[in-house]
Amino acid sequence: MLIVVGLLALNVYRAMWQAAQDRAGTGPGRAVLYGRILFFELLFLGIVIVGVRLRGVSLQTIFGKRWQSVKEVLRDLGLGICLLVLSTIVGSLLGGHQRGGAPDQAIAHLIPQTSLELVLWMLVSLAAGICEEAVYRGYLQRQFSALCRNVPAGIVLSAAAFGAGHLYQGIVRAAVIAVSGVLFGWFAYWRKSLRPGMVAHTLQDAVAPLLLRAMSR
Repeated sequence: MLIVVGLLALNVYRAMWQAAQDRAGTGPGRAVLYGRILFFELLFLGIVIVGVRLRGVSLQTIFGKRWQSVKEVLRDLGLGICLLVLSTIVGSLLGGHQRGGAPDQAIAHLIPQTSLELVLWMLVSLAAGICEEAVYRGYLQRQFSALCRNVPAGIVLSAAAFGAGHLYQGIVRAAVIAVSGVLFGWFAYWRKSLRPGMVAHTLQDAVAPLLLRAMSR
C-alpha cells in the first residue's frame, strides 16, 4: 500500500506542475495531455492488479462478483445513474460547479475543443471511471479500513486521497471531489461492488466538460 500511496503522491505533484504549464499556455496541447492522463490511469490500475495477484487474492475482492444476468447489468446501470445524480446534487450544494467561478477556470485547459479531443476525452473518462474506482474504492479503501480496523475511517481516508489526487484542479474543487469520494466509497461498501461507481464516475467525467463549455458560451 505504501508504494501505491507514494506513487500517487508523486503523480499529484506531476499533475499540478503539468496543469500550471497548461494554464500558462506552455503545455504540449490537450491531445497529448489526454494521452498522458490515460497512461497514468492504466499504469496505476496495473500496479494495483499486479500487487493483488502477487498476494494471491482474487480480483473479485476489488471489482466485485461478475455479472450473471442482464438484470444485474441493468441494476448496476440504474444504481450508477442514481449515484451520479446524488453526487451532482452534493457537488452543486458545496459550490463545486459555480458558473464562471474559480473552479471552472481551474479546469478550463481540460475542456475538449475539437472532435478528436472529444473522442480522446471520452476514452479518458472511461479509463478514469474504471481505474480510479478500482484504485481508490477497490484497493485503498480496503487497505485503509483494514489498517484502521474501521470501515468509515477507511472510506474517509481513501476519499481524502482521492481529493488530493485532484489538487491540480484547485483546492476548492479537490475538497468537493473528496466529499464526493466519501459518497462513492459508502456506495461501494454498501453494494459490495465498484460497478455502479464506475458507471457514475465515467458519466460524470464525460459530461462535465461539455456542460462547462456550454455554460461558458
